Amino acid sequence: MPKPVVLIAENLSPATVEALGPDFEIRTCNGADRGELLAALPGADAVLIRSATQMDAEAIAAADRLKVIARAGVGLDNVDVPAATRAGVMVVNAPTSNIVSAAELTMAHILASARNFGAGHTSLKAGQWNRSKLTGVELYEKTLGIVGLGRIGGLIAERAKAFGMKLVGYDPYITQARAAQMGVSVMSLDEVLEASDFITVHMPKTPETIGMIGREALAKAKPGVRIVNVARGGIVDEEALAEAVASGQVAGAGIDVWSVEPPEGSPLMDLDAVNVTPHLGASTAEAQEKAGVAVAKSVRRALSGELVPDAVNVAGGAIDPDVRPGIPLAERLGRVVSALAESPVTHLRVEVHGEIADKDVSVLTLSALKGLFMDVVSTPVSYVNAPVFAEERGLSVESIADHEVEAFRNLTTLVATTSDGQQVRVSGTVTGPKLIQKLTEVNGFELEIQLADHLLVFRYQDRPGIIGQLGQALGAADINIAGMQVSPADGEALSVMAVDSPVTGEVVAAVAGAVDASSFSVVNLVED
Repeated sequence: MPKPVVLIAENLSPATVEALGPDFEIRTCNGADRGELLAALPGADAVLIRSATQMDAEAIAAADRLKVIARAGVGLDNVDVPAATRAGVMVVNAPTSNIVSAAELTMAHILASARNFGAGHTSLKAGQWNRSKLTGVELYEKTLGIVGLGRIGGLIAERAKAFGMKLVGYDPYITQARAAQMGVSVMSLDEVLEASDFITVHMPKTPETIGMIGREALAKAKPGVRIVNVARGGIVDEEALAEAVASGQVAGAGIDVWSVEPPEGSPLMDLDAVNVTPHLGASTAEAQEKAGVAVAKSVRRALSGELVPDAVNVAGGAIDPDVRPGIPLAERLGRVVSALAESPVTHLRVEVHGEIADKDVSVLTLSALKGLFMDVVSTPVSYVNAPVFAEERGLSVESIADHEVEAFRNLTTLVATTSDGQQVRVSGTVTGPKLIQKLTEVNGFELEIQLADHLLVFRYQDRPGIIGQLGQALGAADINIAGMQVSPADGEALSVMAVDSPVTGEVVAAVAGAVDASSFSVVNLVED
């Protein structure tokens, strides 16, 4: 069997290739060369990029086997995420790879502004000795306002405390308890502006945050404040900042990110009190290696069919270890529902019962949807586009979780309603140290049989001799039965048989006819 193909479109560290391991065929191209990229994409299962490669709708369409786009960095401006989602292509990045580097660069800009490094460097190299004009300020006992208290904001708080700074912050989503752990007093944005001697911005770039540090905000700020932006260009209004520096309202600034990059013609370039760097937040050897290794691991998971928790276009999130064994179970139950349903499913209820009910089990709903569509649509189904298929087909989804369960520690139940009013109900669990997947219910018939790759399901009037007839009929078709469960209820019986090989619908129809089955289904749980 040929190895999956991983296309590396930009220079990545040797550690990245090492993290991929020997299970892939590695190809390379110059992703910045459009023609070379489009020629290299067909046949690739994954592509690894940095910032120079444009993975837009055209490139995604050219990649006929693509399953994952991996950006070895944080930003995704060069990836058309909606187009990837429609195509079922997972998009992953390395959101934590540069946090230490970005935090350290922030501290460098704070220190550089406090001690006039930029102006001192430039004037001394020009032959001037301007000591008296370059008097700075200490960080000790100054107030640092951190706008955005996420991971990078937290690292800056740690480092600023070591300088003896007082910490205040603004973040509409942080809890008081978390802020207290950081040693940060949470305030409104206006209060942070008024109290801070230094302000550093670490908010995501959204329509709401673009220009949030603009003329109005800077006018409210404490006179002589120093502003640092190592987050996203445009959050600090560059023209407004230049005016505030020129007027003396802002004593200095450090800017690493720009509304337009490169920042040609920016008014900040002419101001000695503004230290500038060319978007260097992630530009350390350590951050680059961390990013490459992180996405390489994500590619391995994605190409092995696993859900990657931090994929940007998958509604999964971090997966609890106790929940993870239920992911393949839910997918297989979804495929069982698809096999038993006689018309399109219009509503799916995913129930999770037992010990894991108090954890985040939303990923099981996602997995069940993936399984439901795998044998229904011609397009490859992934964790990415399964919700898209549901939305396109008008399939509504609900999820229920509770602790009530009788015979098992955990139980997953799918209840599907079809367009003609049929209801299909299946349940399953994972048992033992080997995490064996078992089918425990089909449409009210209780049983316990391993979810083998090939299952046959027959429903018939319960009467003597049927099991023998089923065995004889399958034997005549050269089908070996590996396991079997019979569940009687109200004069009927349901037989579920695990067989060693795929069985055609024609053969099963003939077997069903031999026992006068009222319904029958073939459930194949392996991909072609």
